[in-house]
Amino acid sequence: MNSFDTIFRRGTVVNHHGIHETDIGVENGRITALGNLSRAASKAVIDCKGLHILPGVVDTQVHFREPGLTHKEDLESGSRGAVLGGVTGVFEMPNTNPLTTTRETFEEKIAAAKNRMHCDFAFYVGGTHSNVAELPILERLPGCAGVKVFMGSSTGSLLVQDDDGVEAILNAISRRAAFHSEDEYMLEERKDLRVQSDPSSHPVWRSPEVALNCTKRLVALAHKTGKRIHVLHISTGEEIAFLADHKDVASVEVTPHHLTLDNTAYARLGTYAQMNPPVRDKSHQDQIWAGVANGVADILGSDHAPHTREEKEHAYPDSHSGMTGVQTLVPIMLNHVNEGSLSLERFVDMTSHGPNRLFGIVGKGRIAVGYDADLTIVDMKRRETITNDWIASRAGWTPYDGVTVTGWPVGTIVRGHKVMWDGELVTPSTGQPMRFSEALTAQT
Repeated sequence: MNSFDTIFRRGTVVNHHGIHETDIGVENGRITALGNLSRAASKAVIDCKGLHILPGVVDTQVHFREPGLTHKEDLESGSRGAVLGGVTGVFEMPNTNPLTTTRETFEEKIAAAKNRMHCDFAFYVGGTHSNVAELPILERLPGCAGVKVFMGSSTGSLLVQDDDGVEAILNAISRRAAFHSEDEYMLEERKDLRVQSDPSSHPVWRSPEVALNCTKRLVALAHKTGKRIHVLHISTGEEIAFLADHKDVASVEVTPHHLTLDNTAYARLGTYAQMNPPVRDKSHQDQIWAGVANGVADILGSDHAPHTREEKEHAYPDSHSGMTGVQTLVPIMLNHVNEGSLSLERFVDMTSHGPNRLFGIVGKGRIAVGYDADLTIVDMKRRETITNDWIASRAGWTPYDGVTVTGWPVGTIVRGHKVMWDGELVTPSTGQPMRFSEALTAQT
């Protein structure tokens, strides 16, 4: 019998083999054995009896704001929130200052993140009108998650609103590209629908038609160019129904906040419920849940987008759009599991297997021999109340303050390192860039 660095003993593992109690043996940061390891030697044994062990959760949409906007988040604080919430890896977005649109700005972020972020990471490169020629090189840089395009304006100045610009980007690249899909032309035309000091007018301005029209344009361009697209933070039932017929080119992300909050949140939270695309009425939420159940929705991303209280408390529409989410993704969704809205296997499919499948992450997304020992260890029976004080983000707040959930992350393991245990950071930050099968030639 092998000798291991660590054995995770007697946990209920959720993997390709089902849900069953077994041991996990880890050597040099990778899983090297599954099964009964009671007779094996090990430097460390972690007893997981009564706990579920999931493949490490990957949050494929976070905004950690560094560089340039670090008064509300940075790579260290954002990733600290991630691991406290059971997240072992993140894809971080390019709408920083300066924008992440060149090799220099991208590699500066990689250097700033190594052994400073608490989880593993990948960064998106922003697609613009001016960097199209460089995108085939940029999308294959080590640690690059792919290209991200904003077709509708949100936080920051990244914007490609025209079909010709999007088509040029799609023609240039080979990997799956991610899109914020809201029609900028319609947003400009509809600005007078915003009501001063009334954030509930946000989903009136950024209507379902604004999202659907842009998504239809985007899918047509994907078919025209023969390229793969990833449509972020779907907020409408109409888009779920439309994208069901276009799975050949389009993958679909949904968010915990669109699955959890509806338009009644504006009365309770005011501008703290303001997001792009917006939280809408319950009929849309129900149809998004149907997309989770029928498999149209591929993955969950938090769209963690922190702003300070001061920025959020400006009178609408001058208030900033965005909310924290990376730290609450796991507990909010485990509560939905316990309420019967989705199975634990489906949660794993959308947060581990799904990112692996869509983006070709090397060695992550499964509990299997040969894969990185990235594990999210949860207590499905533990009841906790989410509070602002628990949130590690520099923003210091969550829309779920005071919400009691059942299901809680108790351990975050990154490449065999016990990073978080029972709410405490126990290992210095060791974050490293993820690797991708479609960019391996750039990483030799």
